[in-house]
Amino acid sequence: MRRRELPGGIAPPTKGELKRQAQSVQDLANRLIDAPAGVADGLDLPEKLADAIALARRITSHAARVRQRQFVAKLMRGIDPAPLAAALDARADAARLEAARFKRAERWRDRLIARGPAALAEFSAGHPAADRAELARLVAEAVAERQGSRAAGAGRKLFRLVQSALAAHG
Repeated sequence: MRRRELPGGIAPPTKGELKRQAQSVQDLANRLIDAPAGVADGLDLPEKLADAIALARRITSHAARVRQRQFVAKLMRGIDPAPLAAALDARADAARLEAARFKRAERWRDRLIARGPAALAEFSAGHPAADRAELARLVAEAVAERQGSRAAGAGRKLFRLVQSALAAHG
């Protein structure tokens, strides 16, 4: 069976293509509803769409929430989805980078506590702006804290110092 062509040699989209397009708009609508309110506020959305998104976030009934999500997707068909998708992707990328920085600081803190002076020398060589004396003091306190001879808090202070040194270094 041949697809019918419109004038100008352009074939209309198939039923499957239409379904895929509708699903991609629905997925984008769901991402927009699930994103924090500040993200949606930062986008230049039509007022009716912004109100529908705000309402979808407040609805607790499952069936009503599904209907409202579908309504948001219907409203989104009239706007260009590319800027919305780009904004949501940029936010997700920023969140992934922040999580990676956090994990890196945790690994350094744990390595400093576990390996002591060797890890301290390695960290100081890679991050010369960090206060080596303060780092050494906090490492000693964190080690004592883990052994149970000190009050809690030294590990957190060490983490904050490592995190700021990593942020300053880039």
